[in-house]
Amino acid sequence: MRNGLVLFTSDRGITPAALGRAAEERGFDTFYVPEHTHIPIRRDAAHPGTGDETLPDDRYLRTLDPWVSLATVAVVTERIGLSTAVALPVESDPITLAKSIATLDHLSGGRVSLGAGFGWNTDELADHHVPADRRRTVLREYIEAMRALWTQEEASYEGEFVSFGPSWAWPKPARPHVPIVIGAGGGPQTFRWIARHADGWMTTPTQQDIGGRIAALQEAWAEAGREGAPEIRVLIAFKPDPADLAAWAEAGATELIWGVPDKAPDEVLASLDRLAGRLGLTPG
Repeated sequence: MRNGLVLFTSDRGITPAALGRAAEERGFDTFYVPEHTHIPIRRDAAHPGTGDETLPDDRYLRTLDPWVSLATVAVVTERIGLSTAVALPVESDPITLAKSIATLDHLSGGRVSLGAGFGWNTDELADHHVPADRRRTVLREYIEAMRALWTQEEASYEGEFVSFGPSWAWPKPARPHVPIVIGAGGGPQTFRWIARHADGWMTTPTQQDIGGRIAALQEAWAEAGREGAPEIRVLIAFKPDPADLAAWAEAGATELIWGVPDKAPDEVLASLDRLAGRLGLTPG
């Protein structure tokens, strides 16, 4: 399996560029950042971790823009993949977002993949005029519209939430297909959605029975008539047992995503060295 690194970015602690460069030097395969545009002070949405409207800490209030963050990493690296865990595409204009992602992929030499979420924070979505009960439909239309802009010489799209006539849009991504994986709880509805519209699944930090869930996604993938196998990226929220890692690999997991604390650079880099040593990574 590949090994990725996710930094919950903020305006404190180590910068994405510094950690992305260090991650590449230590042999990690992908560098991830999250996205929240803002956090409404009056909130009703339950956080997946706390189970109510409270947040586990204040990093959610201070999250950096993911595409600007990844662009700074691209400048100081040559090989490492650039991705999100997760981005919230429906909180941006789809035409503008398609341009940003295509530009980053073009300038980085084809290193971008998109980890996208439906959005647990429905208060945040509401400020972007996204109906909570239609967020899956909105995301599907965004993905379809962006893929049209990425692949068609004269792109157009007609949907309920996204609509534009024949248009020119360059640059195109360096690869014809930017991989899109969906970060969400692993249930039947989500797996059917992924099998129809995305390229794979990213687990949530609280996901249980990962091996069994991978098998369920693979079944939905086959039922949808998809060729090949889905991309499976496992977000690590605890120190897994080696037996878990072996079982996930055998089940079809393709990448492990390890979290790094948003702390002072020296402390983060020391932690990164220990992690790379445990994983037996070869410096890039």
